[in-house]
Amino acid sequence: MSDRPSGALAATIAALARALSDVGCPHMIVGGVAVIARGVPRLTRDVDAVVWADGLDLEFLIDTLRRHQIEGRVANPVQVATETQVVFLEHRPTKTPLEILLAWLPFELEAMNRAESLKLGSATAPVALAEDLVVYKAAAWHARDRDDVERLLVLHGDRMDLDRVRGLVAEFAEALEQPERVAEFEAVVRRARGIAADE
Repeated sequence: MSDRPSGALAATIAALARALSDVGCPHMIVGGVAVIARGVPRLTRDVDAVVWADGLDLEFLIDTLRRHQIEGRVANPVQVATETQVVFLEHRPTKTPLEILLAWLPFELEAMNRAESLKLGSATAPVALAEDLVVYKAAAWHARDRDDVERLLVLHGDRMDLDRVRGLVAEFAEALEQPERVAEFEAVVRRARGIAADE
């Protein structure tokens, strides 16, 4: 997937959107699919989503997903999700991996309420705003995440509330006991601003 969902990804997103609509919980697409939807060309072979976990019945969630041909790819997905806060899944018809993150933080609920419904190939689903994707990526902070943050900032930084983003990044850095994350994030912001100014 470079600038739009492949057939397999689009079919997976459509099945996931139908299932989560049946569950009726706040949710949104994040990860590589969301980054691409926000204008950053890159490859991804899986689908990541977030669901609001407060009051969520995990058994009902997994049963509903199964009715839409999305099944657990680990033994005892409910137990694993309880331990890891991630539901590990696969869309059986396309063999596409999915991960659903269980969200508990006020920031995450706010992000879901702010998400925009976007067309993703043949599917339509709520997608996290670029600003909120930056926060998610800054919390994960792998090499791919840092690259995504920089490219999202280049494309959308002038329309982001960077004070809000900085505050949230600082909160995650403190919670993760990684204070260096704040300075690392600022370095990416400076680099992105330099690239944007040169373009």
